[in-house]
Amino acid sequence: MALVVDQDTDEVLYQKNAEQVSSIASITKLMTAMVTLDAHLPMDEELEVRREDRANGWAESRLRPGTRLTRGQALHLALMSSENHAAQLLGRTYPGGVPALVEAMNAKAGLIGMTGAHFEDPTGLSPTNRASAADLVRLVKAAYEYPEIRYDSVSTDLVVPVGRQLVHYANTNHLTYRPDWQIGLQKTGYISAAGRCLVMQAVIEGRRVVMVLLDSVGRSSRFADAQRIRDWLVASAPPHAEADSSSQY
Repeated sequence: MALVVDQDTDEVLYQKNAEQVSSIASITKLMTAMVTLDAHLPMDEELEVRREDRANGWAESRLRPGTRLTRGQALHLALMSSENHAAQLLGRTYPGGVPALVEAMNAKAGLIGMTGAHFEDPTGLSPTNRASAADLVRLVKAAYEYPEIRYDSVSTDLVVPVGRQLVHYANTNHLTYRPDWQIGLQKTGYISAAGRCLVMQAVIEGRRVVMVLLDSVGRSSRFADAQRIRDWLVASAPPHAEADSSSQY
């Protein structure tokens, strides 16, 4: 499934099965981030990772029980590195806990017009977190309105003290390291039920574009597909298009 639209005009530039609903894996974390920020919780509040934050009890994580980090750091790790236990920590420390967070996520989905969406957990590890590509365009456009989500999702690294060690986290999207891309927001995702997923906002030849790529098979195919879409948009852009779009960030 895929959908590429002009962010400002909603013109559909490319689509394939855009209304089909499927699992969305860690794309979920964009909604987790929005709801967390909507609650105006202190980002500098120090939180402690507990055993109950081990999302689904099996997902890999370097955040051991007892690790202390701020809510802002947890949000950063969830968006940039798709850290599942950080997202679960955000849910547990939300007023009312994970059930209240999930309720707020579904309410927010309704408010922004995600008619086919449903959320069950803050991480995306549940295959019942589902949406269509059209829903995810709405999600990306809504998330783009949050400066914290834009910054955290495209940053390339973060160092977090874990016990006596400093642990380096990197972005799960290698396109964020490339100078030829102007990415304003991104999120990757993967579980077996969803395949490899990618959503991005990027400026291409002066045009603000939202890309949604779902259910890719190979580890790198979603990034290769994004590059092909970018190359196609560059090749088809009118000669007078402005390449310098820094003022749009």
